[in-house]
Amino acid sequence: MTRILVVDDERSVAYSIQTLLEYDGFDVVVAEDGEAGIRAIETADFDLVIVDIFMPGIDGLETIKAMRQRNATLPIIAISGFTLRDAGLPTAGVLADAVRLGADRSLNKPFRRTEILAAVAGCLRAANVARNDAAA
Repeated sequence: MTRILVVDDERSVAYSIQTLLEYDGFDVVVAEDGEAGIRAIETADFDLVIVDIFMPGIDGLETIKAMRQRNATLPIIAISGFTLRDAGLPTAGVLADAVRLGADRSLNKPFRRTEILAAVAGCLRAANVARNDAAA
């Protein structure tokens, strides 16, 4: 069974994603912040990680960098619903920054069920292709 780690400090968001993915047959573990997410990948195997960008403590960008250092091939999806425009600052491409730092895909919250399932499927498919190419 495919195992997915969801790292998000907003409990309702994390458990909504967990419920959605479990309904589709995935085994899902939730970590409440970046530090817990990093610990989780150090102690267990996951096929994919979904990381929120804006979290207290270790934010999503730092979490992605740390996860990449520990596992260069682990598929990562970055998610965020916050825009810097809300804080009176110019809009920044934080999700684009997440991809530059190692996330494979990114999604703006709120996202549709079909969007997250397509992102998960795409990342898992790409990881499978990469594994098969490495084995050949």
